[in-house]
Amino acid sequence: MSDGSLFIVSAPSGGGKTSLTRALLARSEARGVATCVSVSYTTRAPRVGEQDGVHYHFVDEAQFVSMIEQGAFLEHAHVFGRRYGTGREATEQLLASGKDVILDIDWQGAQQVRGNRPETLSIFILPPSRAELERRLRQRGQDDEATVLQRMAEARDEMSHYSEYDFVLVNDQFERALDELEAIFIEARTGWTARTDKLRTPAQAAAHRALISALLAN
Repeated sequence: MSDGSLFIVSAPSGGGKTSLTRALLARSEARGVATCVSVSYTTRAPRVGEQDGVHYHFVDEAQFVSMIEQGAFLEHAHVFGRRYGTGREATEQLLASGKDVILDIDWQGAQQVRGNRPETLSIFILPPSRAELERRLRQRGQDDEATVLQRMAEARDEMSHYSEYDFVLVNDQFERALDELEAIFIEARTGWTARTDKLRTPAQAAAHRALISALLAN
């Protein structure tokens, strides 16, 4: 049995990353391909309905720092004042079992993973506009005004790193973005074609030059 592939999927908050990866998992299961999202460690408090070991591994600051010192993380980062990290041992075990593993991490973590595992495939998801991104954040109803504004500022910084990724998707029409995401996962196993060549970052940067310029404008 061959090892699974490691994928990084990044996006600004509100970019649709969670919805797309959940839908991808269902499609992968239907195709008989074992795929999972890595369960990260975090120092933030659980939200209503979140379960330890399912949504995150919830640890305190001292535990997290101790894990850093032990080299237990494949990557770790500070995001919105909280620590997040990917367990090295659990990830390697999943890959060795033949599963494709998705890391739902930001650009900081992505840089660390690429340094540790250069073969990792990375995908960045862009929104169709800043206005749509803000609308999605407000529609969730999870954050107060100050937090929404902070997330919008953080989004610009996050999106400025899109060029470091192998592939770029624009989440304008959900089903189309999902089809494109699935194509990348399928062809990572079967071989690359012209379909996914169009989704590689240089091609997407050229095709969406005006959009990217608007997303990154001050």
